[in-house]
Amino acid sequence: MFKAILVAIHEVHIYLQDKGDLAFSLLLPVVTFALMYGAFGGEMEFHGTAHIVNQDPGGSYSARLLEQLEELDSVDLELLSREEADRKLERSDLLMVIYIPEDFSGKLTSGEQTQLLFRQRGNGGQEGQIVASLVRGLAERMNQEFTVLSQTSNSLAGKGIPRERIEIATQKFLEREQEHPLVGVTEETMGSSPDLVNQFLPGVVTMFVLFAITLGAQAIVQERRLGTLERLLTTRLSVGQLFFGKFLAGISRGFLQTLILLGLSYIVLQVFTPLAFVECLVIAIVFAAAASALGLIIASIARTEDQATWIAVFFTMSMVMLGGTFFEISEGSVLYTISRVSLNTYANDAFKTIIAQGGSLTDVGMELGVLAGVAVVGLTISRVLFKVMPGGR
Repeated sequence: MFKAILVAIHEVHIYLQDKGDLAFSLLLPVVTFALMYGAFGGEMEFHGTAHIVNQDPGGSYSARLLEQLEELDSVDLELLSREEADRKLERSDLLMVIYIPEDFSGKLTSGEQTQLLFRQRGNGGQEGQIVASLVRGLAERMNQEFTVLSQTSNSLAGKGIPRERIEIATQKFLEREQEHPLVGVTEETMGSSPDLVNQFLPGVVTMFVLFAITLGAQAIVQERRLGTLERLLTTRLSVGQLFFGKFLAGISRGFLQTLILLGLSYIVLQVFTPLAFVECLVIAIVFAAAASALGLIIASIARTEDQATWIAVFFTMSMVMLGGTFFEISEGSVLYTISRVSLNTYANDAFKTIIAQGGSLTDVGMELGVLAGVAVVGLTISRVLFKVMPGGR
C-alpha cells in the first residue's frame, strides 16, 4: 500500500508540473464556469428601457406618468423625439416606442378619453412587451385615480367644497391605499429557488473531472508502449502496487479538480454552507474513484494513444449527455430510463441534492452506493485486463 501511495504521489507531481494538463484540467473548467455564471448567475429580475416620445411636454399628467415610470427600479427611461423614434423603428434599432399624444393632459383635465400609442416592430420583443405591460399598469392606475376623483366630486357636488380640496384629499387616500393595500400579496417559494448557478455547477464539475481522468488513460497506454511501466517493476514494485498507484493517482487528480471548483464556488459565489461543502467533497472522492476505475478500463483495452483518446471522448460525452448535465430529463420518459446507465446521472443528482436542495449525505445514499459500486466493479475488471507491456502482464 505504501509503495502504491508513492506511485500516486509521483503521478500527481508530474501532473502538477505539466502546464498543458493543468490548463485543461483546472483553468478550462474555471473559465467555463465563470462564463456560465456571467451568463446565468446574475440577478434574474427584469431590467429594461422604456423609450418614450413625449408630445405633451408641458402637460401635468404626462409629467406624472413619466415620474411614476422613473420610480420603477426595473425600468430606465429614455426620451426620444418623434423623428428619432420613427427612424429607429424603421431601421429596427428599436422594437417598441411609446408615444404620449399632444393633448394627453388637456383631455384628462377636461374628463375626456385619451390614448397612449404603442408602436412596435413585430411583437415588440420580450423586453418591449414587459415594458409595455408596466406602462399599461401605470396608465390603469391613473385611470382608477380619475374614476375615484370623478365619483367623489359627483358625490360632494353642491356642498360647497372646493375641487382642489377634494383632489388633495382623494390623492391622499389613494396614496395611503397604495402603501397599505387592503388586499396584500405574500410570496412563498416551494422547494429550492431556481438558481441557475446551482443547477449548472454539478454538471460542470462532473463533466471535467470525468473528461480529465478518462483522457489520462492515454498516458498509461503511452507508458506501456514506451516500456516505462515495465521499468518501474525493476524498482521492486509489484504489478498490483503499480496498478493501485495509478488508481489512487486518478482519484487524486479528480478530487483536486473538484476541490478547486467547489472551493471557488464556496468562497466567491457562496452557494452552499460549510457543511454542504464538506459533504460535496465526500461525493467528489467517491465519484473520482468511479471515474478513475473507468479510466483504467479504457487504458487496459486501448492499444494506442489515439484509441484511448477517442474511447475517452466518446465515453465522456455519452455520459454527459445522458446524465442530464445541462438540461432536465423528465422522469418516466425513455431518456430518463436510459440515463440510469450514466455515471454522471448519479453524481449530478447527489451534488444537486446537497447544493440546490439543501439535503445531506443521508439523502444521497443510493447515489453514493451506485458510484462506489462502479468503482469496485470497474477496479476489478480493469485489474483483470491491465497489462504492463503490450501482449504481457
